[in-house]
Order: sequence, then C-alpha cells, then structure tokens
Amino acid sequence: MIRGIKRIHPQLHLKCFTATEVRWLADRIARLSVEETLRALVEAGLGSLTGGGAEIFAEPTRSKICKGKQSAEDWLDVHRIAHGMGLRSTCTMLYGHVETDADRVDHMLRLRALQDETGGFTAFIPLAFHPDNTQMDDIPAAGGLMDLRNYAVARLLLDNIAHVKAYWIMVGVAIAQISQSYGVDDIDGTVVQEKIYHMAGAQTPQRLGVEDIRRLIREAGREPVERDTLYREVVREGDRWAVLA
Repeated sequence: MIRGIKRIHPQLHLKCFTATEVRWLADRIARLSVEETLRALVEAGLGSLTGGGAEIFAEPTRSKICKGKQSAEDWLDVHRIAHGMGLRSTCTMLYGHVETDADRVDHMLRLRALQDETGGFTAFIPLAFHPDNTQMDDIPAAGGLMDLRNYAVARLLLDNIAHVKAYWIMVGVAIAQISQSYGVDDIDGTVVQEKIYHMAGAQTPQRLGVEDIRRLIREAGREPVERDTLYREVVREGDRWAVLA
C-alpha cells in the first residue's frame, strides 16, 4: 500500500501506523522484529509514525480501559526503535475516563524521559475520551476546563517536546482557539471527514478549511504559519509551494 501511494504521489510524506499497529505487523504479518519491519516500511516509503495507541500508561488504569492491548513499555520501545532509525513521531495521552491526576503526570513523565533519550517526538497531543457509544457511557465527558488544564500542564512538564497540539475536531473549535493561551501552538488540521470521535458522539464540525483555521489563530492574537509533518514552515505562491529549510 505504501509503495503504491508513493509511486503515484512521490512528493507525499506518509505518516502512518501507531506503535500498536507496527507491533501487530511485525508479529502477525511480517514475522520479523520491530526494527526489521520498520526498515521494510521505510524502504517502501514510510516517512514517520503516528502517536496513537498510547492511551494511558499507568496500571491498573490501562488494563481497565484497554485490557489486552500493547503494554506501555512496548509502546515506548517501538517509538524508541523508530527514533533510533531516524523516524519521527507524535505522542498522545487519552484522558477524561477513569484515570487520576497522578496517572496523567506519570504518562507525561514517561514521554519526557523517552524524549530526553531520543529527541524523536515532534508534538504531544492530549486526546479527550468521548464516552458516548462505549462501555463507559456512564462517565461524564471531559469539560473545557479539564482540556485547558491538560494543555497547560503538558506545556510546562514537556518542555523537551517542541509542540503541543489541540485536535479541534475532538475538543471543539472554541476550546481549540482558547487553548493557544494555555500552551498550544498547533491547531490540527484541515480534516475532510472524521469518523472515530463522531462515532463516539462528538458534535464538533467535521471540516475546517485553511482560511477557517487561519481566522481562529488570528482572532486569538497569533500569527498563522503553515507547516509540514516535520514542522518545517511551508510558503506558497499561487499553486506553487516550498518548504523552508
């Protein structure tokens, strides 16, 4: 699949697969080590990894929300291996379910420790749990105050990760805009259609265009800068564009 996409669109940077998916591909499909599997994917055209699947690292909370899923240690190890090969990735944390404040701090500290070791994370993305249509639908959804507190703590604690991202389709446009005053420097992204969070009951818009996002940033007193996956500035002139080194 990756090779086919790169053949048709060689200019694309392909950011694909969570650490959980890489482990599954290595064990169940390729029957190779994680490093060997990643090398094969890179050879095919993989550019970087996504940060999904981290959920919350602390036990026993992790077992309560994703029993049987990849361990926290293995998630971190897959990213450690990827970073050692020169791949970059984002990292995430799922909050607003049954975790404690201590669980969140523990999660961030483990990410911070790996970043000190490898420097391979480009951004941290806090993800709010949406309880609707899940087995935990009796849990109240995370509110805006919790969202903003997580952004602020992340920006203070993860000083070695350059960017903190607000996923507007998850927290809503208003909180994403306000979050720029709470440590966020990246509002993601120009989504055409999102399914995961909307299947879980999200009522946020499913699409924002480039000019919509520029407006949100300017209204918050910030200067919008378009970037690529690796956080290099993109400049445009008509239909032509270039990445600043």
